[in-house]
Amino acid sequence: MYSYALLENGCHYLIQEKEDSPITLIQVTVESDHCLYVTMFGDEEAMVWRRKNDSIFDIIELVSDETVKEWESLYNKDAYNYEEDDE
Repeated sequence: MYSYALLENGCHYLIQEKEDSPITLIQVTVESDHCLYVTMFGDEEAMVWRRKNDSIFDIIELVSDETVKEWESLYNKDAYNYEEDDE
């Protein structure tokens, strides 16, 4: 088991919070003495506080800046196409 304390501010990670949970892309956006403010990317973005000692089942990888840029272009494209479909 890992904890949020291992994650660095400003970085993107692929994690699995629990053994049977889906893989989630997160970004640590703010760090306080005892907590991290984390953006979780899924069907919708969620911004949540996590205690540094909260457990993570697996930290799969630290995602490179290049991979994040590639993912953002797809993520933003999907969001744009979704908005067009609503009209």
